[in-house]
Formats: sequence, structure tokens, C-alpha cells
Amino acid sequence: MSPVPNVLFVSVENALRSQLAEACLRHVSKGRFNAYSCGMPGRLAPTVSPVALEVLHRAGMPIARLSPKSWDLFRVSGPTRMDFVISLDAETASEHPAWASQPELALWSYPPLLWTLTPVVNRERRAEQVLLSLQRRIELLVSLHAKVKHRSELRSDLRDLAYM
Repeated sequence: MSPVPNVLFVSVENALRSQLAEACLRHVSKGRFNAYSCGMPGRLAPTVSPVALEVLHRAGMPIARLSPKSWDLFRVSGPTRMDFVISLDAETASEHPAWASQPELALWSYPPLLWTLTPVVNRERRAEQVLLSLQRRIELLVSLHAKVKHRSELRSDLRDLAYM
């Protein structure tokens, strides 16, 4: 495992859930983890959801470096080898490519947030709920990681965090 573990959050469009997770891990871990996010090639959103940016801003979490990216940037061995890949929806978990670094995999499933069907106030409330849930899981991941010597020791815990 790299001295600072690399975590990749995956969701279909890489516009909301995975962006919230990436920003949250950066904020919570204070440099003890490198956080990244990506989505499925051909399904990426053109930009980060304005709702995600607003919710992160209100939570005091930095939004610099957030942008939709394809998992093609991360699936081959290169300068950034992933230690953990966390899918945030079942759809991406079932279609992942083979990851070169053989990271620990987990599914923390969140339902799709149908932005076109709800008023803006409800969208932001739902996004805030997702962020709070992610923050609880991420805080536990950071805490558990501080107590292990190898990423494989986190395998069960990483997956168990899905059931919080």
C-alpha cells in the first residue's frame, strides 16, 4: 500500500455522489488519504452538479479539483495506483473494469438522486443527507485505517461500512 492510500469513488455520471465523497474524504482525512472520483465512460456528466457544489460549500468542504472523469484514467497501472475503489451504486459495481493495482473493492450503495423530479430545496436536502451518510462512513474508514498495517486488514470493515 502506498504511504498515503489512494481511494477512488465511482458513480455513473461522476457529477454528485462521487464528487461529494471525494471532497468529503479530502476534508476528513486531512491529507492521510488521496481522494479521487470517476464515472462510467460515455455516461459522464459535463460538469459537477451545482447542487453538489452548493452542499459542499455550505458544509465548509473545499471544491477545488472537482470535475467529472472517466474510470479509464484510473484503470490502467500508472502513477496513481488505487488502494481502495468504492462504488456508490450497484450499476457501476457490476460493470467495473479490471483495476491494474488490484485494490480492495466495496459497494456503498446510494440511490440515484433524480434531480429533475424534485424542487431545488428537496434536491439539496437529499444531497445533504447523502453527504452526512458518506461523512460517517469516511470518518470510520479513516479511523480504522490508522489501526492497520496493510490494506487487506480493512477488507471486511470497508465492506461492512456499507451497512451503516
